[in-house]
Amino acid sequence: MELNLKETPMTGRHLVAMPYPGRGHINPMLNLCKLLAQTKPDLLITFVVTEEWLGLLSSEPQPPPNIRLSAIPQVIPSEFGRAADFLGFIKAVHTKLQDPFEQLLDRLQQPPTAIIYDSYLSWAVDVGIQRNIPLAAFFTVSASFITVFVHFDLLVQHHHFPLDVSERGHEVVDYIPGLAPTTIADMTTIFHGMGNITYPRVLESMLALKKAQFALFSSIYEFEGPVLDCLKAKLGIPVYHIGPMIPYFNLKPNTMIYKSDYFQWLDSQPKESVLYISQGSFLSLASAQTNEFVEGVKESGVRFLWVMRDASSQFKDGIGETGFLVPWCDQLKVLCHPSIGGFWTHCGWNSTCEGIYAGVPMLTCPIFWDQIPNSKVIVNDMKIGLRVMKNRVNQEKVMSRQQVAELVKEFMDPESDERREMVERAKKSSITFRRAVAKGGSAASDLDSFINSI
Repeated sequence: MELNLKETPMTGRHLVAMPYPGRGHINPMLNLCKLLAQTKPDLLITFVVTEEWLGLLSSEPQPPPNIRLSAIPQVIPSEFGRAADFLGFIKAVHTKLQDPFEQLLDRLQQPPTAIIYDSYLSWAVDVGIQRNIPLAAFFTVSASFITVFVHFDLLVQHHHFPLDVSERGHEVVDYIPGLAPTTIADMTTIFHGMGNITYPRVLESMLALKKAQFALFSSIYEFEGPVLDCLKAKLGIPVYHIGPMIPYFNLKPNTMIYKSDYFQWLDSQPKESVLYISQGSFLSLASAQTNEFVEGVKESGVRFLWVMRDASSQFKDGIGETGFLVPWCDQLKVLCHPSIGGFWTHCGWNSTCEGIYAGVPMLTCPIFWDQIPNSKVIVNDMKIGLRVMKNRVNQEKVMSRQQVAELVKEFMDPESDERREMVERAKKSSITFRRAVAKGGSAASDLDSFINSI
């Protein structure tokens, strides 16, 4: 099954892209493929998704003609229910996708030159080796997050795994090559909750990575240089920092005129006065805490645009002209709108990169996995944001609406010296990011190097 039914004749290389079937993985992989397709129009790319995802992507703008969306059977649980059975979803992805993927490869008229696979799909490495197809592992998380797993043996040697994070969360990890010192509490949730379920899969994918031919990181050298250098030495394969795989290439001047109602609302707001709020598309906080967040933001009096997929009448009541609720929005374009003054984010890597690219300060509210260390980078290292919930160890205590209101007012106060300094640093970071992905920049050059290497 394909969206681009009319196959474009190709005479050169053929890449097959296999993303992990989740929004935070499919979007950056598709953005990577769009960049590759734009750079090399004679490059054919087969982008593999499940039948459900083929339907979801059909409502979005068509990709370039040299990208074909091809579907495999829906052998895994629905995207809309994976948070409810996270363990079952992970197990299905790792045990049921390989066979239909191989069957799709058998049907291809043009043999693949290489396979780009999401780094979590370790079974893809076996497929490539058996068929003698070069493999490029694509990472949708930061290099700093991955290096923790590449050097996982050091955590064990220093008696930092396993441990009780509630008792030893203050202890500092300062021995992972290239990684800035961090506390246990600010590391990934491998130490508690669902992290204990997922980390063995990541360790498995790190072992498989050594058999791949290339590693692609959606990052820039200017921000993660020491970590990237250490990974190059440790992995022993070419490592490319190809820039954040966010749709910055769509932000052309003639596309910055929008007709959506939320953009019309943003156009009517003062400069840098709106707080954009999005907690991601997957996991969510407990309803009691979410209620306090909603009421606290309302009480703050700060203007806000909130992405809330299931907004009840309770959330809608009392907003007036101060706020605007949407079930979905074009996030990067919203963040780059002049009326946006801050970003309340769950700190997924894609959202983190979009916030940095847009140059807006962030209120960090991480829930799981790499979101926690991403929050630490934003607040402690780059100093371009504040934490919503400062106690990372004990999250059972609900933050009151009064505390939320005070934090939001403080964060968005244009007269605050702290805010002015955050805004200045955020804008400087944005300039660095944009230079890296521009022609001749560090990320753009590495992307060209990867294309040449295949």
